[in-house]
Amino acid sequence: MNLIIRLFITAIVAYLLTKVLPGVHFEGFSSAIIFAIVLGVLNIFVKPILGLLGLPLTIITLGLFALVINAVIILIADYFIDSMVVDGFWWALIFSVLLSFVTSLANSMFSDGE
Repeated sequence: MNLIIRLFITAIVAYLLTKVLPGVHFEGFSSAIIFAIVLGVLNIFVKPILGLLGLPLTIITLGLFALVINAVIILIADYFIDSMVVDGFWWALIFSVLLSFVTSLANSMFSDGE
């Protein structure tokens, strides 16, 4: 149940961010739900591989390269979701940073202390 709540929070935050950021677009809220599911799958399977490959750069940049990896994950999700459009790498980077920050805040507010 906790997974469904987190996916729903991610979908809501992503949808609201598309209303604020002109470089990221969803066709509707259902696209945001699909995005949250695809993002979860990519974070499970692709992000660890990219993190391992980018580990030297992440160490050299004191962790800042992890933001680039997150942006690449957003661009991969954009590639797979026809109803989502990201206008470029910089919009993906801004979107991923804001999505991570706001989702973390929302998850901490709605967590049940586990």
